[in-house]
Amino acid sequence: MHSKYLALAAGGLLALSACSKNDAPVTSAPPVGPGAIAGTVAADRDGDGYVDGYYTADGIYHAVQGPPCPPPPPPPAPSRRGERG
Repeated sequence: MHSKYLALAAGGLLALSACSKNDAPVTSAPPVGPGAIAGTVAADRDGDGYVDGYYTADGIYHAVQGPPCPPPPPPPAPSRRGERG
């Protein structure tokens, strides 16, 4: 009779184990950086280190549209001070 209760308890635990949830907790997405568009992936097509556009979730490339960056300033003129000659 003792084994009947043990078998009943084991069957109950086995049946209830299917109801347990082992899902990982859902966390929010990290904040996007300045100038980024949520849900997209940045793309550097020419390899210069600057983002040229972005890919949306459906795989379409969108080029960044805006004015070109200004050229870098010219190097400073050589000074007349220092060792001569």
